[in-house]
Amino acid sequence: MQKLKILSFFVLIVFLLESCNGKLPGGDARKFPADPKKRVEQNLKEGRGFRLSGGEDGGLFGNRTGGVFEFANANELWRASLDTLDFMPLASVNYSGGIIITDWYNNNQNANESIKISIRFLTNEIRSDALDIKVFTKKCSDNINCTIFETNEALVPELTKQILKTATLYKEKNIDKIKDKNSNYKYPNIK
Repeated sequence: MQKLKILSFFVLIVFLLESCNGKLPGGDARKFPADPKKRVEQNLKEGRGFRLSGGEDGGLFGNRTGGVFEFANANELWRASLDTLDFMPLASVNYSGGIIITDWYNNNQNANESIKISIRFLTNEIRSDALDIKVFTKKCSDNINCTIFETNEALVPELTKQILKTATLYKEKNIDKIKDKNSNYKYPNIK
């Protein structure tokens, strides 16, 4: 049985090599440029490959760089929300769905009362109506007979204010970084 497997393997190899007319891919190294970028360009011109992203032609996905996660890191409102809620355990965080849900949190002052916060992002712009924040309170008597209800008292406006303030600071820092980066750029003389 072992000999049959080895024999069939060699027959397969011989068949594959014969189907290539004895020529293996790669060919003469003198016909291909040494620079990898030029080789890629030549292969694309000759129809031997395709580009998924980047380049002058935009590729399959246009001129985008990075992905969703890079954008999530660059979104000031998202980062500010995570930083504001960093003291709470998170149950669900979904950037593409635009929602953050914390787990039940108890600050040990009242053992029978916990809160849970959900933040839904309605837009990426830093505006007062960009967030839909809901705070839920769970009150239990001896860990049985728990009652859960939504509260909109002082915590929702305070969270909104803190998130927007932090997001504004992040945006200002990003603008300053861009200005600093561009201040070193020497503009060409255009006539």
